[in-house]
Amino acid sequence: KEFAAFLKKSGKLTIPKWTDIVKTATFKELPPKDNDWYYIRSAALLRRVYLRQGVGTGSLRKIYGGRINRGSAPSHHKNASASDIRHAHKGLVEMKLIANHPDGGRMITSAGRRDADRIASQDKSASQEAEEEAEEEVAIVAEE
Repeated sequence: KEFAAFLKKSGKLTIPKWTDIVKTATFKELPPKDNDWYYIRSAALLRRVYLRQGVGTGSLRKIYGGRINRGSAPSHHKNASASDIRHAHKGLVEMKLIANHPDGGRMITSAGRRDADRIASQDKSASQEAEEEAEEEVAIVAEE
């Protein structure tokens, strides 16, 4: 969520016009409720590329896929939509956060790694401060 907020705040990620009406997969009945879903998906894609270099659209379709309800017939796995993954990749490439991998798929750039690490460390330090404040409040209440 923090990196998604960074992408939204930077304003460099181009959002397609169809994001408010598109479903993220064929097995979904409705589009996402959150208006910022495209930023969240882009941040999640960057994280996936960060963790595993060379990941492509096809494997990400499997990762973000899910179970389709076929009524009384058994459920099966269905892949997610490729267009939103592909467009998010293009936007991240334009921002120079990821690049094409020589063996196929995508890889994270040094700028993308730097931004991801910086935001993760800020988020971690903020959560540690919040935990310390909560512990201090508990200690104060316990003393009384």
